[in-house]
Amino acid sequence: MMDRLMTNYVEVASIILFGIGFMTLLLHSNMIKKIIGMNIMDTAIFLFFISKGYIRGKEAPIIIDKLKDSSNYINPIPTSLMLTGIVVAVSTTAFALCLTILLYKKYKTVEIDEIMNIMEV
Repeated sequence: MMDRLMTNYVEVASIILFGIGFMTLLLHSNMIKKIIGMNIMDTAIFLFFISKGYIRGKEAPIIIDKLKDSSNYINPIPTSLMLTGIVVAVSTTAFALCLTILLYKKYKTVEIDEIMNIMEV
């Protein structure tokens, strides 16, 4: 059991990071902390998929001198998908922060519970 954990330490770390981000998202009512939790979850997913796309002993498909056999290269699609995911995550974070700023200007707080109480009155 411990052998598998040490072999797959990147996957274990990404699962732990995802759990930390998920619990942060669930347990805090502060919107900034929720955005941070969402970013931790994003990072965990990126780490997991990038670690799955890496194969020891193979190299990136960048041809310098001559073309080698295709079995010597890793698949570039997981890495490119994660780069696209990073761009989407940054855009989502920027949008969430903009909404948080607008809510703060209107309600003078970033606590969701307090905003809900103000809206009920």
